[in-house]
Amino acid sequence: MDIAALSMALSQMNVRQEASISILKKTMNQAESNGQSVVKMLQDSSIKVMEMSVRPHIGSQLDIRG
Repeated sequence: MDIAALSMALSQMNVRQEASISILKKTMNQAESNGQSVVKMLQDSSIKVMEMSVRPHIGSQLDIRG
């Protein structure tokens, strides 16, 4: 194999590796964002559950007679 072909092969391999790393970083950032959203959602829902346990009658009935 000549030097030029070897150089091209190594260059292509480096580009593929950099692309894979870039995609992996984006995926990790998205996963972190999703995790933060889930944590916030769980915290919000636990607050609502606490409110309902303290004041269970609020919001349980709706008077639509006018």
